[in-house]
Amino acid sequence: MKRFWLLFSQAVTVLVAAYFVVATLQPDWLRRGATRSGAGIALLEAPAPAGAPAPAPGSYSAAARKAAPAVVSINTSKAVRHPRSNDPWFQFFFGDQGAQAQAGLGSGVIISPEGYILTNNHVVEGADEIEVTLTDSRRARARVIGTDPDTDLAILKIELDKLPVIVLGNSDQLAVGDHVLAIGNPFGVGQTVTSGIVSALGRSQLGINTFENFIQTDAAINPGNSGGALVDVYGNLQGINTAIYSRSGGSMGIGFAIPVSTAKMVLDGIVRDGQVTRGWIGVEPNELSPELAETFGVKASEGVIITGVLQDGPAAQAGMRPGDVIVQVAGKPVRNVSELLTAVAALRPGQKAPFTVQRGDGTVELQVSPGVRPSPQRAARR
Repeated sequence: MKRFWLLFSQAVTVLVAAYFVVATLQPDWLRRGATRSGAGIALLEAPAPAGAPAPAPGSYSAAARKAAPAVVSINTSKAVRHPRSNDPWFQFFFGDQGAQAQAGLGSGVIISPEGYILTNNHVVEGADEIEVTLTDSRRARARVIGTDPDTDLAILKIELDKLPVIVLGNSDQLAVGDHVLAIGNPFGVGQTVTSGIVSALGRSQLGINTFENFIQTDAAINPGNSGGALVDVYGNLQGINTAIYSRSGGSMGIGFAIPVSTAKMVLDGIVRDGQVTRGWIGVEPNELSPELAETFGVKASEGVIITGVLQDGPAAQAGMRPGDVIVQVAGKPVRNVSELLTAVAALRPGQKAPFTVQRGDGTVELQVSPGVRPSPQRAARR
């Protein structure tokens, strides 16, 4: 036993002595992750991971990696002449000014391996040339397949192989508070990813488009982001960024995106028919107010009151009357005129859809077969 303790004490003495020698001569050896820079400065570095590094808690890097390659930068140019360039007196004093090239910048989203790209109409409107730049630095001339100014959407097409394609999400399942990422090319600095939440849904009456059903987000959106992607934490497309509210020209935390459900409808209409065909029922709707409710003798607290019905129009043929309050269209509630306009426009002409109507003290369900919405110049009713 005595011999065992003697060996133990000698081993401890040797280890302690070795520790003091190393601590005195090479203290860096005792520091985990210790290293020296090229200038000989002692630094501490994290150890290299054994495999692929796991994302930090709360990181959206996986979503960004999945969606970002399908988001492109769009550069446009068009020739602009001075409004008085043909005036002889203007030419006498200033000479022939000629056409000046005007450049534009925006973003877009590749949604099909066939080369279809979703962007905003205002990004490509009036452009003579459109060039698309991918994240892998490939460039291609794009042609406009069609535009829909009523939703501010446009469909482009490029001819390239092995295109990255974004995965479409379900914008109808978004909820206020959900985390989202905005991807685009703000101010032309290069592709940028910003994060935020869904601040509101169904924003309308903003005076931006004819059909407004915006996703509002506080993810930073700036000039150049128009036409870019709003994606969820899984990297799936939820909307096309289109507008911001700003007093300075930059982001103030109020941005708007067109839901992907609307974008899909526009895409199908333009590619299939060359235009977007929308439903129309021939009524004159108004916001429900206590005064109108009393005038028409209805006891409804929400919905859209109909103050006029076009004779022999789709609504009249289905039995709709002035004073009816539309509360649902195809099973979806409508709370204001903008929501009714959007819901009716989404209906397929010629295909009957159920309209839930409050009439007096009771509820009536009407089967309305929508017609084709007239062009804005001819449309006096919705």
